Amino acid sequence: MPKNTLNITSQNTVQTRTRLLLALWDLGGTQQEVKKGQLTKRIVSKSQKVADYQGSLKELQNQGAIAISKKGYSLTSGKGLEVLGEGLRSSDFKFEGTIVGTWAANALVKWISQIDVAVTGADVPVNGKSAIAELSKGIASYDEFKSVALEVYDKLNYEYNLDNLVPIYRIRREIGDRVSREDFNTWLLEIQEKDILQLQGGSIEDSAPDKIEDSITTKVSGLRCYAKRLNF
Repeated sequence: MPKNTLNITSQNTVQTRTRLLLALWDLGGTQQEVKKGQLTKRIVSKSQKVADYQGSLKELQNQGAIAISKKGYSLTSGKGLEVLGEGLRSSDFKFEGTIVGTWAANALVKWISQIDVAVTGADVPVNGKSAIAELSKGIASYDEFKSVALEVYDKLNYEYNLDNLVPIYRIRREIGDRVSREDFNTWLLEIQEKDILQLQGGSIEDSAPDKIEDSITTKVSGLRCYAKRLNF
């Protein structure tokens, strides 16, 4: 291997994983799937190649931090943000060279500005527990799930101007691995039964199989792709 060939995967694992997660987060990876070309354009420099990142991408997938499909990547809002926060706090993380890319600087500014909303790089106690622990802990009951799901619904509806029709796959991905897929399905249907949300059909943008899979299919109503809040 030529001396000037940078094997990122083996030499800078923490740095590479953190840059990947930061780029994916900045590109909206917790809300929607980021196309592979978008992420590649963001992180792969002229002296690198996409193959340099495959090991780190696979490792992040195995950790449950990201999801990979044929078309792109998405960041899990629970585990993915936790790993990103830990990476940014790691003493092994740093930017190489004398110039930091504009995207990276802006992404870090955005991360800091949302430190009280997203998983944060600071281990600030919240009622005796760290913010990371609070965000990543599992959801154990319907009542807790209802509270989180409606909060996520309102957040997505407001931030993306969704006109009170929020894609179910976005809610699922925002909550992430804090709840199992089975419990998510069961409890979201229970919210509908209590006339809090109405689950509706329709088509998913780009008809992506993974987005359809992250929606809900019922025996009676079939595929439900959107949630509409009824009790405004």
